[in-house]
Amino acid sequence: MIMTFFKIGAFTLGGGYAMIPVIEAEVVTKHGWLTREEFLDTVAIAQSCPGVFAINLSTFIGYKMNKTRGAIASAIGTALPSFLIILAIAIFFHQFEDNKVVAAIFRGIRPAVVALIAVPTFNLAKSAKIGWSNCWIPLACALAIWAMGVSPITVIIIAAAGGYLYGRYIKGVL
Repeated sequence: MIMTFFKIGAFTLGGGYAMIPVIEAEVVTKHGWLTREEFLDTVAIAQSCPGVFAINLSTFIGYKMNKTRGAIASAIGTALPSFLIILAIAIFFHQFEDNKVVAAIFRGIRPAVVALIAVPTFNLAKSAKIGWSNCWIPLACALAIWAMGVSPITVIIIAAAGGYLYGRYIKGVL
């Protein structure tokens, strides 16, 4: 199990949301550790928990497979490749930080990183059913955090309270 998640962590670029199809292929299709429905439920739980999505997802899968040992092994397998890469960069970066070629490479990478963040954001917005009628909510939250320095925790608490009040008094579903 640790090697499966190490491979996923080492060869999946774009963060946790980019890992979903790769994890699904390994866990559901290749190894049959979870059914598709169990996997989708696990993704939903991992999204709703604080922390790094990919670590949450792998930990839940590992726990389902082999309790605490599986959770630890899968979390280590997922996180270790990134840790080793960042460690290598930290060790050797000072030798290259003034190099014009390296600086130009990083200038070229920046727009790609923005795209790697934007694509999962739009996919998440689509799965959260954010459309033209309610797109003002995430935009207002982002502006509050970015422009006004509001704590993300405060935004989450206000959004949760707003969702509760909307469901309770306007929509009548609670």
